[in-house]
Amino acid sequence: MYDVIIIGAGPAGVSASLYTQRANLNTLIIYHDKSALEKAELIENYYGFANGITGKDLYNEGIKQTKNIGTEVLDEEVINIKMEEKGFYVITDKNQYQAKTIIFATGNKKNTPKIKGIKEFEGKGISYCAVCDGFFYRNKNIAVIGSGNYAISETNELINLAKQITILTDGKTAPEIRADNVKIDTKKIREVRGELKVEEVEFEDNTKMAVDGIFIANGVAGSSEFAKKLGILTNKENIVVNENMETNIPGIYACGDCTGGILQVSKAVYEGAKAGLEVIKYVRKSN
Repeated sequence: MYDVIIIGAGPAGVSASLYTQRANLNTLIIYHDKSALEKAELIENYYGFANGITGKDLYNEGIKQTKNIGTEVLDEEVINIKMEEKGFYVITDKNQYQAKTIIFATGNKKNTPKIKGIKEFEGKGISYCAVCDGFFYRNKNIAVIGSGNYAISETNELINLAKQITILTDGKTAPEIRADNVKIDTKKIREVRGELKVEEVEFEDNTKMAVDGIFIANGVAGSSEFAKKLGILTNKENIVVNENMETNIPGIYACGDCTGGILQVSKAVYEGAKAGLEVIKYVRKSN
């Protein structure tokens, strides 16, 4: 069992690990997909770099730095997190890991597909959490929008509830899944329609499909998706934390862009450091 699993390898996650690992806590960082930091051409407003530094270099140097002190770093996609009596289980596309604490530091991913009607029907048939809302669609026909491991994970949560599930890949490569009540449609989506709630999906080829609800599982799951599944408070897709980077769930912390506020490296580094220090206190107190 790890003392802490940090999800995300940007400035917030790495900063947290520099404290937890040096405090001799068994620390694991899991990250996947590109960081927003890597897209920054030149960062000139961060302390210590007289001539600036590229976002890619800063990102890579951070990972090297934490590896140098012994932090375990894995490139795997987190697809689910579960709470148990003895801590938390982080499930990836390759393995499963147990930890006493978790720090969310995945940035502020925007996974809502740009499909007409989705924003308008949020809460009216559009859901972002199979665990939270699957119960309301028992024996109904639903769709899951997505084409990766996260879409498969959400579909698996719904298989024993829904009458029929259609995975809509919106033109992308179809995932592999075998279940009697699951089918895959790779057509490009034009619009989600309905009156008071979601009623149908219209495709670019002018065909339509009737649905009772749609679950969004686009791309790689971010902090807010996992927060909702675990019952962590959020505000406009940002995780709500106190001054100690604690969420409302004991043992779970969040830092960096996923908590909102100014999206700056300096903020992420501070919040990561604070989260790391608080995790050290929490683990030592619980041992």
